[in-house]
Amino acid sequence: MNHPEPFRPEDHAVYDSTRMGKSTLFESERLLVGLNTFEPGQEHRLHGHSEMDKVYYVLAGEGVFLLEGREEPMSAGMMLAAPQGVLHGLRNTGSERRLVMAILAPAP
Repeated sequence: MNHPEPFRPEDHAVYDSTRMGKSTLFESERLLVGLNTFEPGQEHRLHGHSEMDKVYYVLAGEGVFLLEGREEPMSAGMMLAAPQGVLHGLRNTGSERRLVMAILAPAP
């Protein structure tokens, strides 16, 4: 992709029937913007990052945000900020595909 150039993130979604799909929309030394795609039942297990913050923005679908000790419902238009060290994850509990934008800073 050429930047800066307007685009639709969903046009770059990569779905995989065997695991969560990933694609990169933008990357620099300071920032990574990507997509996480989920078929029904798929998840990105609970994990944390010691040196970066992450923001998830749900573009399509339903499911739950996984947080240490709890699950929170998520649907299109919702956002979650996970500062460094906070355990987080995602699960598609719906019957449709789910598309989530992930923003990480600094870039891994």
